Amino acid sequence: MSAAPTTTPASTRWRRLTPWQGPATRVDMALMGAILAVVALGLGLRPLTPFLLARHPVALEFLTGDLTAIGAAAAFARIGEAPLWLVVVAGATGMVKLDWLTWWTGRRWGGGIIRMFTASERALRCAARARELDPWIVRAAVVLAVLPGVPTAVLYAVAGWAGMRLATFLLLDLAGALLMTGLVAGLGYGLGQRAVDVVLIVDEYASVVSLTMITLAVVFPLIRRRIRRRA
Repeated sequence: MSAAPTTTPASTRWRRLTPWQGPATRVDMALMGAILAVVALGLGLRPLTPFLLARHPVALEFLTGDLTAIGAAAAFARIGEAPLWLVVVAGATGMVKLDWLTWWTGRRWGGGIIRMFTASERALRCAARARELDPWIVRAAVVLAVLPGVPTAVLYAVAGWAGMRLATFLLLDLAGALLMTGLVAGLGYGLGQRAVDVVLIVDEYASVVSLTMITLAVVFPLIRRRIRRRA
């Protein structure tokens, strides 16, 4: 007689998608809510980016830490619209202001949050081995995590998982942000008026760009659903 097929309870399936082990505590829920709020804030600011880029680039770089905003703000600084030091400070602050949350997820959830950040088994193995590396290597990785193409969130979570102190992490994170901000701001400051002209063109078509971004954000998920249903 064949055994009856077993079904996985919904609660068990849900636990596989969460980074914590066992029942969630208030701290777990608050931390996850903060992470989701940061993601929602980033998505909500996207349609406003073309407007802020041309009119309030310093505010935009503080809100997002976006490299494009830093370059645009530096270009405006070249023509006297803002002090260069403010551009660098706002950009670096914008890049690091919420990174402590990612560090905290690594400290609290360990490999669980790494599995949420990436589905690559290779990345998971590398993250697990990173805990056994020389602390100086982990520190250097935190400084260089701001480089384009680097899985920044994974490295910050690994730093917390490896036991790096929060004060050390914040100092290294700020050092990397200042280096990157200084480099991008220097390029934007050197381009000056030419970069400003490009930004003003973006501002001229800001409404079209924003509506396009909103439309794509709505249409793409619908297309994916239809493709999955047909498959």
